[in-house]
Amino acid sequence: MQAVSIGPLVFAGDRFAAIIGIGAFMVATSILSSRLDSRIGRWSTWALVAGLISARLGHVIENAASFAAEPERILAVWQGGFSWQWGAAGIALASAALVRTRRAAIGAVVSLGVALFAWNVIWQLTNATPSTPMPDVALERLEGGSTTALTSFRGKPVVVNLWASWCPPCRREMPMMAEMAAARGDVTFLFVNQGERRTTIEGYLNSEKLTLSNVLLDARMDVPRHYATPGLPVTLFIGADGKLRSIHVGEISREALTGALSRLLAE
Repeated sequence: MQAVSIGPLVFAGDRFAAIIGIGAFMVATSILSSRLDSRIGRWSTWALVAGLISARLGHVIENAASFAAEPERILAVWQGGFSWQWGAAGIALASAALVRTRRAAIGAVVSLGVALFAWNVIWQLTNATPSTPMPDVALERLEGGSTTALTSFRGKPVVVNLWASWCPPCRREMPMMAEMAAARGDVTFLFVNQGERRTTIEGYLNSEKLTLSNVLLDARMDVPRHYATPGLPVTLFIGADGKLRSIHVGEISREALTGALSRLLAE
């Protein structure tokens, strides 16, 4: 399970773990501020802000070439992309500037420990990926008529993108996904549309001037049911043996896709 559903909201497992960790941090610092040292509360605010900004800035610097081509994505934090090393450095700087007493230092260490413990527990619970084999289903091709069995793509690493044209995050990531699919010969990309009519899909691709190979129609939504994935978009990374390696829930960034492909090919 690499996603958590709460009502209509769907969170990727790593992001949900981060949210829980931050929540635990704020609760712990609030309690310690009232019982140990009031300055812990002020430190916690600045430490959190410094950590988040530093983590994002570090990720942008580490992937400068990618962001240089699309600088507007620097603010696209909903895609993820944070460097924990840079974030830790930001927290350390805030702590060096604001933690002046022994009580405040104890409070800082305890609250950070609570946050890391909460994050790790949730991350461990949500990060497991069962090596599920490809479903034994045949899907229609967009270009008409013929059907293709998903299992026929075994023998080469496969990226399966579950999408629909009514889904805003799907639309945002699709141009980048199309570009990556056209540029990579070492991985097969499958764009598995969820429940839409052929004319709707063709209309969307034509209006956006997108050219995609391997667009398949999953009218009954067999693929997300097989992998038990919630929401859209979802990107599945499948090894050459046809078994699932990892799942990305939600909009995927160029950096996240590149990293996942590197890990997939390294196996």
